[in-house]
Amino acid sequence: MTDDLVLADGTVIGVDELEMSFVRSSGPGGQHVNTSATKVELRFDVAGSRALDDVQKARVRDALASRLTAEDVLVLRAGEFRSQVRNREAVIERLGNLLNDALRPRRRRIPSRVPRSQRRKRREDKRRRGERKRLRRPPDAG
Repeated sequence: MTDDLVLADGTVIGVDELEMSFVRSSGPGGQHVNTSATKVELRFDVAGSRALDDVQKARVRDALASRLTAEDVLVLRAGEFRSQVRNREAVIERLGNLLNDALRPRRRRIPSRVPRSQRRKRREDKRRRGERKRLRRPPDAG
């Protein structure tokens, strides 16, 4: 599979920007698991990407900050399939989903006004609470 990764906004990330390595999957298994390197590790250098502009890089850094290394490299792994090809497709699809989500523009939240009835109810509750606490006090000794 040598197709480039096309994101939802039309940005094309070339396969040459994706560094993939294949390792043996961990965990229990039979003869096949122990002898074949089907697990895929994908490394995508966000800072060094030629496909993303500076604004897109900043968005990806903000959205995926917890998943990036100190060098701004995104590392993804896929080992759920027995086939190297399917794991490779899965990890590229995962990268596409992450980048699409990170690059999607966020809508600004417009704060709503607190309804007049809610403000009235809050004031009434405060008055009742104060009255209850006032009644707990000991009576004046006068």
